[in-house]
Amino acid sequence: MKQTASIISTYTADVSGVCSVLYELGGMTVIHDASGCNSTYNTHDEPRWYDMDSLVFISALSEMEAVMGDDEKLVSDIAEAARETQPRFIAVAGTPIPMLVGTDFAAIAALCEERTGLPCFGFATNGTHSYVSGASMAFDAFASRFVREGEKSETPAVNLLGATPLDFSVNGSVESMKKFLTDGGFAVCSCWAMGSTLEEIENTAQATVNLVVSASGLAAAKTLQERFGTPYVVGVPVGGRFSETLLQALRQAERTGESGVAYAGGADVSSAETVLIGEAVQSASLAAAIEAETGKRARVLCPVEAPDELLRHGDVRATDEDELVPLLKNAKTVIADPLYQPICPKNASFIPLPHEAFSGRIYRRDIPDITKSTKFILGEMKK
Repeated sequence: MKQTASIISTYTADVSGVCSVLYELGGMTVIHDASGCNSTYNTHDEPRWYDMDSLVFISALSEMEAVMGDDEKLVSDIAEAARETQPRFIAVAGTPIPMLVGTDFAAIAALCEERTGLPCFGFATNGTHSYVSGASMAFDAFASRFVREGEKSETPAVNLLGATPLDFSVNGSVESMKKFLTDGGFAVCSCWAMGSTLEEIENTAQATVNLVVSASGLAAAKTLQERFGTPYVVGVPVGGRFSETLLQALRQAERTGESGVAYAGGADVSSAETVLIGEAVQSASLAAAIEAETGKRARVLCPVEAPDELLRHGDVRATDEDELVPLLKNAKTVIADPLYQPICPKNASFIPLPHEAFSGRIYRRDIPDITKSTKFILGEMKK
């Protein structure tokens, strides 16, 4: 059967991707569901839950409300909660039950905005897609609506797009990426969406270039380029040599106005004996770093959404367990979350790289700061 997982885990769903993006920005996020989706989010998908307040609610959809389509109760409850909590904006995200009954989230958002006078967003997430899909929707919605016109910085300045704990956890990775950029001569205007205020994100247009660090940030980068002419570069600073390549790509994009993927190009990696499983941008950046440091090619198997432009020649989207197993058959080395190890060849060398969006809090303490702490992985690859 397709789209089943009898051995491995599943990735965080799209609704949690929306919540993760909006968590720090002062809004109110409502998960439209009977119950359960909010506890899944705050227990497994949100490492900030116990250290940072955020308005994330469940609509407590009842069976009768689902059958009869009582959207008025949802809108009234949201309006009342907004009066009590005074959020900066409101977002309503869907789950499987609203999908089954055909809930119109755009209409609900419009009604909520009319009732409250606050900016409102409706995200037709449904729990059947990964966090990348939901996070991409949320980032793009902010790029379309919240970013305001502004004068470009006279000195090099950059926004980080696509940073959430689902890809980078809360282990200092975002701070390391910021330091990498400032050390490289760029002021960091904002980070979408960890460690930045809503006001900083509203001033995103001041940047001279954008750095897309995950697939979820690509749609927003394209919207910002369309609206403000800001070019973007895709990649994560990993390893010394690839990080320098990424820095050069940022400078070139700033100079020419042309966007690009820092790890693009190169030979076909279909026959590579090293395989990485994970989100496209981080995995392909690590693969590029491995080749730059060791001369060994690595192929990426991406189990979540990723546009073709984020994959190199030979990389593959493989979202099902049945698709992954044959692609791993000839691998000599596998770099992936530990929960993938049971489907890897027994004779393959396995290098664990935990991913918050896949194994949740199980291996959280072992998730590396990808910018500072890849020496272990690169060292293993040099053997």
